[in-house]
Amino acid sequence: MAEHQYDLVVVGGGPGGYTAAIRAAQLGMRVGIIEREKLGGICLNWGCVPTKALLKNAEVLHAFRKADEWGITFDNLQFDFGKVIKRSRGIADRISKGVEFLMKKNKVDTIYGYARLETAGRLEVRMEGKPATTVSARHIVLATGARPRSLPGVAFDRARILTSTEAMSLAHQPTTMVIVGAGAIGIEFAYFYNALRTKVTVVEMLPGILPVEDRELTRLLENSLKKQGIEILTGTRVENVRSGSKDVTVSVTTPEGKRDLKGDVALLAVGVQGNVENIGLEDLGVAVDRGHIVVDRDYRTSVEGVYAIGDVIGPPWLAHVASAEGIHCAEAIAGRQPEAIDYTSIPGCTYCQPQIASVGLTEEKALAEGHELKIGRCQFRPMGKAMAIGESEGMVKLIFDAKYGELLGAHIMGSEATEMIAELVVAKKLEITGQKLLRITHAHPTLSEAVMEAAAAAYGEAINI
Repeated sequence: MAEHQYDLVVVGGGPGGYTAAIRAAQLGMRVGIIEREKLGGICLNWGCVPTKALLKNAEVLHAFRKADEWGITFDNLQFDFGKVIKRSRGIADRISKGVEFLMKKNKVDTIYGYARLETAGRLEVRMEGKPATTVSARHIVLATGARPRSLPGVAFDRARILTSTEAMSLAHQPTTMVIVGAGAIGIEFAYFYNALRTKVTVVEMLPGILPVEDRELTRLLENSLKKQGIEILTGTRVENVRSGSKDVTVSVTTPEGKRDLKGDVALLAVGVQGNVENIGLEDLGVAVDRGHIVVDRDYRTSVEGVYAIGDVIGPPWLAHVASAEGIHCAEAIAGRQPEAIDYTSIPGCTYCQPQIASVGLTEEKALAEGHELKIGRCQFRPMGKAMAIGESEGMVKLIFDAKYGELLGAHIMGSEATEMIAELVVAKKLEITGQKLLRITHAHPTLSEAVMEAAAAAYGEAINI
């Protein structure tokens, strides 16, 4: 049996895992990374990146359909669903190859196979058709990620009842689709397929879509998506999902009564669960709580020499969080004393159109925590840049602590919300007050002027609204 020895080994080649591996190599460690499929993990291969490629197709289609507003007319708009999917898959493949290059550039050994902990310092790696390999390391970082969760009693058949993986690689465009779950994944797929003229129905058990976001903005987005043609059923419970030979039936109870929703396919987007099975956690005594590995501020598990980062340790299930945790973990292992990650300053983004992006507390949570608030709002509608580019839907909403001026939360709905939020993440992290934020000169004309105006509005000093 072949044996490899390292200072640090990472199990899982997603954004958290490969980032941890690179940072550890930069810090002078001999590093190996174990991946069972393709480097880049779910995010780069089947999630974050390829879905954004699909969503760009939807945006382009949407723009073409509004072309007459710019004096551009045509009568032969068409699209090729197969090419749309192929483009997305091609981008994912290029990104994965890019991660392979980064491993070689940073002298990180890549080992393909399924890893299982034997001891705190040793792993067995198996790949079908090949002899097992033993990998030894002083430090082992688990970055095994998470997978889609289903509903009780409902199994993914991956033909009619889909995960997001199948939804982004279908051979044929469905005529009708039922999406269960109105979180970021569900809403993004709803926007994409609706733009391609698939009839989409979204089912959400909670009172509104995107439950973690500020309710004022999600109401606006919900209205916008309904105007685009998406049927959204909130406060609706799924009772059963039945897959047939030609379609799928989702039985629901709405506030108005029971309904059977028919679709060519049903996408279940109801959350994820950590990949904690079959990697030796139980035998080694690594603590797991509700399907996620328990860690401390430096991502140490309950077993000396074993660490965990990313989706496998629980929410927020975001690629950029996993990457930040990977860097912190590698630096802590190297003997540095990295600053603890500020989870209150993590941006969240949903890439439908209009987009939603946020950081910090919603208005509801800020009030629940007992803060006295100053809230500033600026709609994009009166902003010159928004009118010029034909994207005037949405607003910026800023939430400040009334006593100290601290930025507690920032929320944006608009065409470029996911890019604009970075300014407010920096502002929150650096503890910029509302008074300072409104004095920062923003370029004109830009969408970002709405940030300055929203801050000014909170203090009764808005000029242009």
